[in-house]
Amino acid sequence: MGNSFGTLFRISTWGESHGGGIGVVIDGCPPRLPISVEEIQFELDRRRPGQSEITTPRKESDSATIVSGVYEGLTLGTPIGIYVPNGDQRPSAYSEMKDKFRPSHADFTYQTKFGIRNHEGGGRSSARETIGRVAAGAIARKILKSAGNVDISAYITRVHDIEAPPIEAFPSLDEVEASPVRCPHPETAKAMVERIKAMRAEGDSVGGLIECRVRNLPIGLGVPVFDRLEADLAKAMLSLPATKGFEIGSGFEGTRLRGSEHNDRFIEKAGRIGTASNRSGGIQGGISNGEELIFRVAFKPTATIIQNQKTVDKDGKETELMGRGRHDPCVVPRAVPIVEAMTALVLVDHWMRQKAQNECFHF
Repeated sequence: MGNSFGTLFRISTWGESHGGGIGVVIDGCPPRLPISVEEIQFELDRRRPGQSEITTPRKESDSATIVSGVYEGLTLGTPIGIYVPNGDQRPSAYSEMKDKFRPSHADFTYQTKFGIRNHEGGGRSSARETIGRVAAGAIARKILKSAGNVDISAYITRVHDIEAPPIEAFPSLDEVEASPVRCPHPETAKAMVERIKAMRAEGDSVGGLIECRVRNLPIGLGVPVFDRLEADLAKAMLSLPATKGFEIGSGFEGTRLRGSEHNDRFIEKAGRIGTASNRSGGIQGGISNGEELIFRVAFKPTATIIQNQKTVDKDGKETELMGRGRHDPCVVPRAVPIVEAMTALVLVDHWMRQKAQNECFHF
């Protein structure tokens, strides 16, 4: 229960942080889509640990194997299975956590809900689970690009209290990847890197904000009333580990405006109806309106810190716990490709639902 996502394009992920590996099953992918393991690996490499001095030192190649659903470089229309083995496992680093609950982790809630848990690296609650989402997102992204030249770009706008100025132009992949912190504003990126390195030296952590933008999205994606496009995006983003907030368009700042200031005025734009501003963030009434989709996701500071903290054990007795294992002092840089993947999964599912509604029947 709760390990699958999507309606027509549906994924199910499996695996634990220090188990044998992580995998995903993708159901509903159209047949004859050209896809290679290299395209999937490109996105996994952006997510993998040990990629820079500001990420966890855990060394994993995260090498993907397609085990079903693809033949001679083309999808078959049958379930696609992708497997990524765990290599650099150190479960012994978590032995103390077997009986002690880590502050702000899922240890206590998992133990209470299931009566059992895998304490090694957090097991299923670990962000390593997102490997399956990123692998599936690479395929979803390929469909969107092939079908409508849809572009997705996520990037960091804030780390701790260091914030980039507004990013006006749609950032390219090269601009985002130019810094290990994945902020397309070079001066701000340097300051962010130094802050994260300082937090690591202190055994502490920081959080941040990711902005995601999508262009060339067709009008009409989203299903009223419960499957509004922004509602499904919010669910997708808040299902990610360490997320604490979601806003779209003007977001919370829009509450400071009057209606006369906030409304997006309709205009003629390049032969179609468009809007003069985009405070709606590309969605009105839960349906995409053809403007650029723009939203933001807030990530908390990494819960595991290399400092002594007060907690309790499984019997409720007060104790202390020092964080162990290898962890990101800031999860946000590695979360950028994960946000893009979840965006692609939501959009391809709604694109397929729109096609099924409007093209299967003609009255």
